[in-house]
Amino acid sequence: MRKSDTLAYCIAIATGMALWFITTSSSGKLEAWDDANYWSAAYPIAIVCSGLLGYLFNDRPWRWALALFVGQFLAMTIRNGELGNLWPLGLLLFIVMSLPGVVIAKLAAWIHGRISPQEP
Repeated sequence: MRKSDTLAYCIAIATGMALWFITTSSSGKLEAWDDANYWSAAYPIAIVCSGLLGYLFNDRPWRWALALFVGQFLAMTIRNGELGNLWPLGLLLFIVMSLPGVVIAKLAAWIHGRISPQEP
């Protein structure tokens, strides 16, 4: 794994966790997605961050959106203190929620490839 990949994974996971923790802290809800601010602010920010990561780290950019939403899953698990028996469903939901971020990250990587000078 390249250093840039490690950095991108760390940024994505930390961003996902921060978005989850900030939303739950500000709302007082147990899970961030139970608050309207998650859907109006945190989720769109997650999608935009996926795009930024895809632009900056444009090799297989779909990874960054998945890592960001896995970070949210980890934050939810840490905040709730247990996995319970519904964790596979929760993880699947986060993966589905990451799909717009995957598309945006891939689009941003494509744009980066189109506007950056080509290497010989």
